[in-house]
Amino acid sequence: MSQQFDAIVIGTGQAGPTLTSRLAAAGLRVAVIERDRFGGSCVNYGCTPTKSLVASARAAWMARRASEYGVRIEGSIHVDMEAVKVRKDAIVRKSTEGLEQWLKGMDNVTVVEGDARFTGSRAVEVNGKTVEAEKIFLNVGTRERVPPLPGIDEVDSLTSTTMMDVDALPEHLVIVGGSYIGLEFGQMYRRFGSGVTIVEMGPRLIGREDPDVSEAIQDILENEGVEVRTSAECVTLAGRDGGVIVSADCSGEREDVEGSHVLLAVGRIPNTDTLGLEAAGIETDERGYVVVDDQLRTSAPGVWALGDCNGQGAFTHTSYNDCEIVAANLLDDDPRRVTDRIPCCGLFVDPPLGRIGMTEDQARATGRRILMGKRPMTKVARAVEKGEPHGFMKVLVDADSERILGAAILGIGGDEVVHSMLDVMYADAPYTVISRAIHIHPTVAELVPTMLQDLRELEAKEGTASV
Repeated sequence: MSQQFDAIVIGTGQAGPTLTSRLAAAGLRVAVIERDRFGGSCVNYGCTPTKSLVASARAAWMARRASEYGVRIEGSIHVDMEAVKVRKDAIVRKSTEGLEQWLKGMDNVTVVEGDARFTGSRAVEVNGKTVEAEKIFLNVGTRERVPPLPGIDEVDSLTSTTMMDVDALPEHLVIVGGSYIGLEFGQMYRRFGSGVTIVEMGPRLIGREDPDVSEAIQDILENEGVEVRTSAECVTLAGRDGGVIVSADCSGEREDVEGSHVLLAVGRIPNTDTLGLEAAGIETDERGYVVVDDQLRTSAPGVWALGDCNGQGAFTHTSYNDCEIVAANLLDDDPRRVTDRIPCCGLFVDPPLGRIGMTEDQARATGRRILMGKRPMTKVARAVEKGEPHGFMKVLVDADSERILGAAILGIGGDEVVHSMLDVMYADAPYTVISRAIHIHPTVAELVPTMLQDLRELEAKEGTASV
């Protein structure tokens, strides 16, 4: 005999709990199903723990730089990795336990722990029992992709999840993958004191970003002692003396990188393969992501997909926005769409990258007349005064409509300051609104108006800005 609910929410990542709260507050009886840890990947393996580790790594880095600021520290700087992990675990535990208690204490909510699998269009089996509902919401997230590299079965490789259990300093960490996860871990462990080599199969780091962003980030990492190997088209792994050998074909020359540990950071795949989606008629694409429309409805009536598993974004903030879109459409009579949102993301190396809207390459591809403003962080008083004048800020504007198309700030506070331009984009206001604003001195944000007051037209084809 099945148990009946008004709604079923599968997964407690960023979108699930808040949507559950909204549905329950509207009087619906909701079953929440979680097979692993409450909070999903962000709280347990992603944003929360990694940014906690980044903070510890920055403290070590600043301690080593103390003399640059006239501060004398006697003796060497030692990082206690066990203590670093204890701090990180405490922060994670507070979040996950608080979330679990919140869900289990909600009126109209039943929490079920176990693996969910569809047995029909409205039926889900968990722990041998069936729960049914007219509305079902998938929030099952993604997991690390472990590629079939030659030799992968011969070594004990790490992923961003298993790295969370590491409480000792790797002598030399080799990271396969030079995008967001790989770069954050690379700088982090270099600052802890490990030797670090990043092996990237593409011609440059973070290939989705503009070349100037990739180059600047590589310079920042290499200046801190991180070794970077790009164009590593053929990567193989092998064990040696308790460590690992990563062999890569870099720019036509085979190179062997010897390390004590290897971290695989080569993307993620959706957790949809065990859900029995075919039983409910839920369509997925060739990569396993659930196909959704502009309001996050799947091909099966009464089923929605939110968060990373729908392929519409791979960030905590897009997952939360998915929740807001679904709740607004279902409960608030407020039609909202995925295409209403402007792409935005952050890369939390230090200094961080904040990026919104189009990249320079994407803007060029539109065929519009593009204006660009650019300023190095060496011109930002706040960055110079803090001794961190690395990176630059860049903005792209449609010359005819005067609307901001995109921006990137790689530099101290860049992940925060970039929102000043993002909000102008959401307001559909011309760039002059912010270019004529007065910003506080000395801040990073004060250079945004200055940058917008010195726009130059980009050449139609790839090249530098014309004067």
